[in-house]
Amino acid sequence: MLIKTLLVLFGFILIIIGADLLVDGARNIAKKYRIPDVVIGLTIVSLGTSFPEIMITISSAKNDYHDLIFGNALGSNIVNLALILGIIALIKPVHLDRDTKNVHLPLAVMATAVLAFMGNGLIGGHLVISRLEGWLLIAMSVIYFIVPAYKSLHRIQLSKQHAHPTADHISVTKSVIYIVLGFIALKFGADFAVDNAKIIGESIGIPESIIGLTIVGMGTALPELITSITATLKGTEGLAIGNLIGSCILNLFLIIGLGAVINPLDYLPIFNLELVFLFGLTFLVWVFSYIGKRNTLSRVEGSILIACFVGYMVILLG
Repeated sequence: MLIKTLLVLFGFILIIIGADLLVDGARNIAKKYRIPDVVIGLTIVSLGTSFPEIMITISSAKNDYHDLIFGNALGSNIVNLALILGIIALIKPVHLDRDTKNVHLPLAVMATAVLAFMGNGLIGGHLVISRLEGWLLIAMSVIYFIVPAYKSLHRIQLSKQHAHPTADHISVTKSVIYIVLGFIALKFGADFAVDNAKIIGESIGIPESIIGLTIVGMGTALPELITSITATLKGTEGLAIGNLIGSCILNLFLIIGLGAVINPLDYLPIFNLELVFLFGLTFLVWVFSYIGKRNTLSRVEGSILIACFVGYMVILLG
């Protein structure tokens, strides 16, 4: 048990190092090419921090661990939107740009509803996410990433016509190396932390579905947590927001879709509670962008999100 605990701690250290490298590399590329932080967060960073979920999904689908796939995806999203976003807002009030408010958050709400329809047989007529539905989810994730990225990059090209070249000399090669090393450290750090935490949980009798929603869900969200906090402390909170929302879309569309394509996923009614909570949580974040100080997630609202997470954990483990 002591060795497993030490490996969990070693995993945390790797995640922290990986997050620091990933943020520095992504921030340098964004600065070099005048790409908005939120776009980098939605694409490069969210894909990188979602590697643990992708790896767990592939392994779980091959071994028929359907509960673990759903628990991992839903648990990670709840951690992202309640705990991590709440912590970021406590550190520094978060500005939500127009695209985040009007496009990405509504799409995150819609993604939760789509998964609920599929899981409860309202689309396919049975409590299974089929391979066809899996491909549909993957297609939606691809469209989600391509369209906003294209629009943002198109605006960047237009703005460059009226802007002076940057005087900063940032090595793109060094930035790419930082990003790759960050991905590797995040991947192996999450593996060490999650795998050994899962073994510890099983040894004390925690059910698989609860392990998925708590230990695995929270563990695979560690890259998002550390990366988002690091980005916020370094003044690139836009990157943090893009990372969190992009990861949420990936979890619901790409992660579940990938699992279903490999092996059609049985959907258990127990996951309806988590989906309802996640839907309400995502909608609440969206509402927060319209009330109080508009387009800003305040420290008070961040505290509310953290309180929601604490309440969720009390109910889940009670």
